[in-house]
Amino acid sequence: MVAKVHSMGLFGMEAFPVETEADLSRGLPAFEVVGLPDASVRESRDRVRSSIRNSGFSFPTSRITVNLAPADKRKEGSLYDLPMLAAILSASGQWGPLPEDAVFLGELSLSGALRPVRGVLPMAIRARELGFKTLFLPAENAGEGAVVEGISVIPLQTVTDLFLHLSGKKVLSPASPLQDSSESLPPMPDFADVRGQEKAKRALEIAAAGGHNVLLIGPPGSGKSMLAKRLPSILPDMTFQETIEVTKIHSVAGMLPPGSSLIRRRPFRSPHHTISPPGLSGGGSMPRPGEISLAHHGVLFLDELPEFSREAMEVLRQPMEDGQVTISRVSGSVSYPCSTMLIAAMNPCPCGYFGHPSRKCTCSPKAVSRYLSKVSGPLLDRLDLHVEVPPVEFEKLTSQTPGEPSRQIRERVNLARELQQKRLQGTGISCNAKITPDHLRELCRLSKGGEALLKTAFERLGLSARAYDRVLKVARTIADLEQSPDIQAEHAAEAVQYRSLDRKYWTKEL
Repeated sequence: MVAKVHSMGLFGMEAFPVETEADLSRGLPAFEVVGLPDASVRESRDRVRSSIRNSGFSFPTSRITVNLAPADKRKEGSLYDLPMLAAILSASGQWGPLPEDAVFLGELSLSGALRPVRGVLPMAIRARELGFKTLFLPAENAGEGAVVEGISVIPLQTVTDLFLHLSGKKVLSPASPLQDSSESLPPMPDFADVRGQEKAKRALEIAAAGGHNVLLIGPPGSGKSMLAKRLPSILPDMTFQETIEVTKIHSVAGMLPPGSSLIRRRPFRSPHHTISPPGLSGGGSMPRPGEISLAHHGVLFLDELPEFSREAMEVLRQPMEDGQVTISRVSGSVSYPCSTMLIAAMNPCPCGYFGHPSRKCTCSPKAVSRYLSKVSGPLLDRLDLHVEVPPVEFEKLTSQTPGEPSRQIRERVNLARELQQKRLQGTGISCNAKITPDHLRELCRLSKGGEALLKTAFERLGLSARAYDRVLKVARTIADLEQSPDIQAEHAAEAVQYRSLDRKYWTKEL
């Protein structure tokens, strides 16, 4: 007898339907799984066998063949444990016919309890699109799956729960989405804790308002990391669509926080400088998202930028431009979104005191040049704002007057974003930093004074075409913070000053 159960599979962020077929035939007892399974799927045989016996059912003494169709797509993960068990018990007559409009997902323990799996949100969305009405999955994944409207999510603790529900002896109630909100989250670090560094705080406010990339450069202990970690506190709330996108990526990566159905706060990722290029961009035989994708719609903070390997830094260049990263393997290509703000921090030299107003740098000119050259020109060109973070003066450090709180800065950022949304409506562009070249002249109108100033800066500083475009976008954001319809000379002047540090540090004469 053959029994069939519906399940789902994942390749990247794309979910696809999988039919789990179980056939019991005569012959020596055996248990085979076919359909291009990976090692974790093949190991399901032992988990399924123990779960059946420890749940009070009999494991068939037959030749069992389980097929995961379509057979030309690679199957990975432990999520096929539950559909395989259900198909075998149905084929052996211990369970009745299984519902045709239901999807089964879940990993089994040896005792028959269900354990959570990754990727539930994209699979639930795809199941609804295919017309399925019910989704059976582990109770720990129920809140995540219940976010999707139009499909009933049944939470399961054990295999026995599923049997009792299907037989009608104990009907389980569908799960509801968890009512978590941004108000219930722990407070974020606040800019009120920062003493001094007004110019750096102004630059981060501009970056938050327009979604721009930032380079912070200064001596050790000047507050670069402290400033960067407070940036999420002034970013605008995510839209529902952004929340779904971010949650899908973290779900696929298996990094959704326990007890959460959605990620409602913009991500802040800060990988260590020993990270490999695939760790940043994503990779693996079945490609998983990397740090740049996990920071989608949030912040990717690279502290001590020159300490990252050259390969790791250069792998960021194309994703920063395109907003997505494509990973190609023999089995196919996977694209992950990575529309993120890149915040990088670094010292100006190995000892950290090159250009310091009071401490002497102990590095040789050659050592300084070698250290700075670790950051390539093309990568530097993609960082919109270059900000010097000088040492904090004693008077400001010991001042009892708190700095401006994040709440007030965020109000200005939100007003600037609202102005951008009205201007960008219908273009598919989310913020000033994402303005495409074909919309640049239309959306970044310059006054005569602003145009003259940018022309002079372009000629004197020798800006590249990319650097000019980024200066123009930053000037547009500064004008938005001032609620100005056009870019004035003072807006352009402030934007240009954020491109001057590469002339100070990245020069041949040190």
